[in-house]
Amino acid sequence: MGVKTPDWVKHAVFYQIFPDRFSRSPRLKHPPGIQFKPWGAPPSEEGFQGGDLLGIVDRLDYLEALGVNALYLNPIFSSAANHRYHTFDYMKVDPLLGGDAAFRELLDAAHGRSMRVVIDGVFNHCGRGFWPFHHILETGKRSPYFDWFRVKGWPLRPYHSSEQQPHNYAAWWNLPALPKLNTGNPGMRQYLLEVSRHWIEFGADGWRLDVPEEIDDPEFWRAFRRVVKETNADAYTVGEIWDEAEEWLQGDRFDAVMNYVLSRAAYGYFGAETVPRDYRPGGYAIEKLNTHAFAAVIERTLARYDWQVVTAQLNLLNSHDTARNLWALDGDASGVRLCLMLQMTLPGAPCIYYGEEIGMDGGPDPGCRGAFPWDEQESWDNDLLDYYRKAIALRHSQPALRTGGYRTLVAAGEVFGFSRWLRGGAGTGSQAAEQGCEGEDHLIVLFNRAKAEARLAVPLAGEARGEKESSGASQRTFRAIWPPEAGDEIFDARNGTLWGLTIPARETLILEEVSTEAGSPSERGRDGDG
Repeated sequence: MGVKTPDWVKHAVFYQIFPDRFSRSPRLKHPPGIQFKPWGAPPSEEGFQGGDLLGIVDRLDYLEALGVNALYLNPIFSSAANHRYHTFDYMKVDPLLGGDAAFRELLDAAHGRSMRVVIDGVFNHCGRGFWPFHHILETGKRSPYFDWFRVKGWPLRPYHSSEQQPHNYAAWWNLPALPKLNTGNPGMRQYLLEVSRHWIEFGADGWRLDVPEEIDDPEFWRAFRRVVKETNADAYTVGEIWDEAEEWLQGDRFDAVMNYVLSRAAYGYFGAETVPRDYRPGGYAIEKLNTHAFAAVIERTLARYDWQVVTAQLNLLNSHDTARNLWALDGDASGVRLCLMLQMTLPGAPCIYYGEEIGMDGGPDPGCRGAFPWDEQESWDNDLLDYYRKAIALRHSQPALRTGGYRTLVAAGEVFGFSRWLRGGAGTGSQAAEQGCEGEDHLIVLFNRAKAEARLAVPLAGEARGEKESSGASQRTFRAIWPPEAGDEIFDARNGTLWGLTIPARETLILEEVSTEAGSPSERGRDGDG
């Protein structure tokens, strides 16, 4: 059986939300005496600012207008940390977020708008308040849950440890606040699989898995996948893996991973002159790339996995674990726009990090976790917001950008470009290419990263299309559909070459074929299979 990923993901534009910092709803009534930090307090102060799930419901109109049709939520379960990666109870939504009832309302409201909701699973470690760990603290070695963790000595030192007397149990990155779960214990294993099943049954549309490589147990992840897919075959599973991930994407573990490889390449190319030299997201260096090297990275990234995986990858630029894109590009808005257009035109589901569309800035964690300034709209970059809306709308309007084939067309000087196409009006795979089906959707995407306009002709790679093409009599016509102000300008391709192209400085040019006199596109790149 071949690899199969959920079809809806291939047509999704995700929006990642850090719940404590996105929106606080006046509809959520907390018990008397509950106190939050002021909304918009510096994220370096940590603490809770009071964002909640009803706040997300209240902002669905905004998200829908942006073009978002899928949400990825950072952890929502009971926790004593604002990011909620210190889980206390995997079976309960945090009361500060509104509890299970608020999650129910969010799911119903989102699904009513055909929006999917993916949640965050932290199965490698928990918080010290996780009830089985607390049970051990209270009852010692007599606790039935003693082997759910890797205890190395007694009594435990979860709070009062030092270099001379370190904590004496396995913990993530040796942080006493994060006891490591023993997934080799059958009871712990069963509990986590029940958690996985429960929230998919509740209505979540998938799981993003935190640090899955820390659980060096392939059979656990295979069991996880079986449970999730048995509950909902259309559920999405995406792992937080920062590098190449072939072994994870063979159809027996995850559907996709967070595509940080693409993010680093985009920064290294479009931000070659602006990315801080010492910025290492996730500990990985950002290599400055020339056009040829950048094209090679993109081709390797797309060729590395089954096409079903490629079209389901979570293509992000920034997240709760990285600096915001505007910071990473040293304030260069043109770099942000170029990176965004790469997201919107490559295979894989784009993921927007909350607030990037209005120009929110911030350095690495915790600087990237500021509160969304709903009441300070004068601080919004409305031109950037409009650009995001139009770019997302473009992706939604062009099926070839979502599931179409890919081929690099140009990688020279400061210009990089590729074609995207669907054969017969649908992504029917390489068999359609071999049979020579009509190419009804054909786009040319060109990026100019230079600070001056680029003038060029672009050879359209492919085989000759019969006597007319061989004799030089054929003509193919394209119209500009991006940038938005291009105004449907027409360009002719004669003798297999597009002539007279001008790309403004630091801009993207996208052309759509509007007539083909000599047959269909015959590029032999990767073909979409929808």
